[in-house]
This record gives sequence, C-alpha cells and structure tokens, in this order.
Amino acid sequence: MAYAAAAMTKLEPGTQAWLDQVVEDVIEPERRIIDPHHHLWHRPGFGSYMLEDLWADTGSGHRVEQTVFVECRTSWRSDGSEALRPVGETEFVAEIAQASARGGAGRAVIAGIVAHADLRLGDAVAEVLDAHRAASRGLLRGIRHSGAHDPQPAALTIPGRAPAGLYAQEDFRTGLRALGRHGLSYDTWHYHHQNRDFAALARAVPETTLVLDHFGTPLGVGRFAGPRQRAEIFAQWKDDIAEIARCPNVLAKLGGLAMPDNGFGWDKRDRPASSDELVAAQRDYYLHAIDCFGPARCLFESNFPVDKRSISYRVLWNALKKLASGFSEPEKDAMFRGNAERVYGL
Repeated sequence: MAYAAAAMTKLEPGTQAWLDQVVEDVIEPERRIIDPHHHLWHRPGFGSYMLEDLWADTGSGHRVEQTVFVECRTSWRSDGSEALRPVGETEFVAEIAQASARGGAGRAVIAGIVAHADLRLGDAVAEVLDAHRAASRGLLRGIRHSGAHDPQPAALTIPGRAPAGLYAQEDFRTGLRALGRHGLSYDTWHYHHQNRDFAALARAVPETTLVLDHFGTPLGVGRFAGPRQRAEIFAQWKDDIAEIARCPNVLAKLGGLAMPDNGFGWDKRDRPASSDELVAAQRDYYLHAIDCFGPARCLFESNFPVDKRSISYRVLWNALKKLASGFSEPEKDAMFRGNAERVYGL
C-alpha cells in the first residue's frame, strides 16, 4: 500500500526523480565542454544547488571539464559598505571553486567567476572590482549587472531587479567602460523587449566585451503567452538579434531558453523535455543566433539550475549537440569550449 501511494504522488518538476523519467544515451561523449554559465545557491523557494549538485549534473555523461559561475545574488555580505556587499558572493564561490579543483579526474572545475557590481558607481566601481579580484583567488573574469526590467513582473518566476532605462544611464555606461579598462567582460540578462536598448548600449561602449545571456530572454508568460504572441515576438527578436550582432564587441550565450518564463511549459508537465522536443521547439532561435553572430562569437551554456525546472543536464547537452550537428568540427569546438576559454581567459 505504501508503494502504491508513493507511485500515485505527482513528481515535482526539477527534482531528480522527475528528471530521471527521460533517459537518453549521451551523444558524442568525448566532446570537450566548458559550461560558461551556471549558478550556486541556498535560496528560499529555490532550494540548494551546491558543488555536489553541480558535479552530479556535469558528471552525468558529457565531458564537462570547466565551468564559469555567474552571479545570482547569493551569500552577499549583510553589513558594511553597500557597494561591497556583493563581494561576499565571490568569497563564497571562490572557496567552492578551490574545492572543485581538488575533485580529481572527471570532475568539472569552476575556473572562472562573473561577479556583480553596481556599474552606476561609474569610475568609482574600481574599488569594488579590486575587492572582487582579491576575494576571487585569481578567478574573477567579468561582471554582471543585469538590465532585466518588465513593468508587469507579477507573471514572472524570476522578475528582473533593474530599474527602467538602466542601459541608457550615463553613469552606468561609465562603469561599463571601466570594466574594459580593467580587462573584464560584461555579462547581462534582460527581456526580449529590451534588445534594442542593449544594441544601443553595445554601440556606446565598443571598448568593452559584452556577453548577451539567454538570447535576450524571449518571454512566453503573462501578456506574452500564446502562439500568436510567440510568433510576433520571434519575428521582432530575429531583427533585434541581427542588430545586436552587428556590434563586434558582443558575444552570445546560447541556452537559458528552458526557463519557466520562456513559456514552453515543460516545467508544468508530468515529464521533462526530451532533447528532440527542445530541438523542435527552439532550433530556429539557435540557428538564427549562430547565423547572425557566427560560430566564433557563440557559447553554448546550461543556465543550471534554473533550466533544470524543464530538462536534465544530460538531455540538455544532447539537444545542444544535435543543434550543432550541421557545423564543422572547428566550429563545434569553438561553441562548446574554445570561445568560453578565450572570452573568460580560462
């Protein structure tokens, strides 16, 4: 009776038991991979994702050798200078990264950190960058101060924190230029309706390398839900991505399209997505971005554990390998490994 009751219990999306319902053989298991975008956290409502969880995912069959941690507002300092509080996250991750380096053969090493700093500090952000560099134990590679803002955030699982018009603020742009002088790249996350603003930002700061996360996050929930809305958003998104790609200082991370806010609905199903389902639903996004940016400016990413609400790590990378099947071996190696190594100086 106990077994029958357990069997009738609906599995929670994102849990390992739910993810394990879709099992696939690993495609191209010897392909070297650097995952340039993941998080670590203890977060109310989101649970815990720490080194052992990361290793369980990166060790699930694909040859993931290195990773890059990207800020997610975890473990900030609770007191002291407001500007320096994000340095607590770098301290937290740097210690975990050292443990990852001792993990032994077959275990991914956290080889870079993209931290957070308030770029509205302008040139004064240099103090924060120096503090991050000291705390990172040699792993600081970039800064993310996301521009994500939507006037109706209630429909979003992870609403952005940025004020409206952040990209146009001159003090923010001054801080962004400071990153270039300090040899650091800039990652950002925003929504599809902000892509034109980002293109203007990229043109204004040609001296800094910018990395566009998650395709500019085409939304598919709230007022953006529905097939007609998706088609309209995709048409505009294609034009916007082409415009952004004209800026030679911008690279694109390809992934992060399985977040609940993208609206594909896999996080609401009894079973997670398969690699074929992801490819069928998202092929046009990936191929258009690669066509615009070229393989030399694209980085495949996992965005875990956020996308874990829809698909397992093993199945996700199978999908990415299927999406890349039509490219040459040097192009594949660049997108799966080489570009991340170059951009983040790993």
